[in-house]
Amino acid sequence: MLFGVIFTGQVSNNAVRSHDSGKFAAVLERVMVKQTAGREELGAFAPKFAQLNDDILFGEVWNREEKLSFRDRSLVTVVSLMAQGLLDSSFRYHLASAKKSGITAEEIAEILTHAAFYAGWPKAWAAFRMAKEVWGEDTDKNPESAKEAHQKSMLFSIGKPNDGFAEYFSGKSYLHPISTEQAGIFNVTFEPGCRNHWHIHHAGTGGGQILICVGGRGYYQEWGREAQELSPGDVVNVPAGVKHWHGAAPDSWFSHLAVEVPGTDLSNEWMEAVEEDAPNTFLLQ
Repeated sequence: MLFGVIFTGQVSNNAVRSHDSGKFAAVLERVMVKQTAGREELGAFAPKFAQLNDDILFGEVWNREEKLSFRDRSLVTVVSLMAQGLLDSSFRYHLASAKKSGITAEEIAEILTHAAFYAGWPKAWAAFRMAKEVWGEDTDKNPESAKEAHQKSMLFSIGKPNDGFAEYFSGKSYLHPISTEQAGIFNVTFEPGCRNHWHIHHAGTGGGQILICVGGRGYYQEWGREAQELSPGDVVNVPAGVKHWHGAAPDSWFSHLAVEVPGTDLSNEWMEAVEEDAPNTFLLQ
């Protein structure tokens, strides 16, 4: 799920005085949260709910900074969602908002640790996995440590550089064979921002591919359709003959098992690279 939020204006003086101004460097240009996700996703199906979501919850409640700062509201929301076990894309969005409002990795770790005693240990574990991705563990400064952290987060090996197919990927990928008998199963890992080119799995009968997400965060898109976000546990059935691509989010490593569906006259057709700003593609974020 994507959230159309626009930050405009300047942060209130009260909010800056309430917290270390250095932690608000990322939100000094924000005074108002303008939410559009409700109307974009539910405008036709549930227009009243969409209006309440965009105009009341985000338009009014979140903007009452004279009562409670954006930073504190982010904290309350993160803990509330964790307590309910709602650790989905909306939880990631609010974690990212908390980070933008100046909450550090050390602070979110302490917050989730404290909440774990009241909300539950398994929920905290799940929340920490997502928080580690959002705060990045200094990915930009030390890509190797980020790669090691990604490896520790999943069962299967990252494997070796995918040099044999490098020309069909934008960015670096890795490949580790899981099974080469009965059905080919490979763990494919993408570094942040890496994705493969548009391609088609052809078959006379059967064929296609199954993607089973095992680590990080990524995307899958079929030609003419909107991209869908992928997280561990998600499964994508790719029919034969369908033009598509898949790869990592810009800020996260991503791994999936690629299962080759048996069939006859199997072949792969590699096509053009994905253009992020093309009309038929999804702008990664």
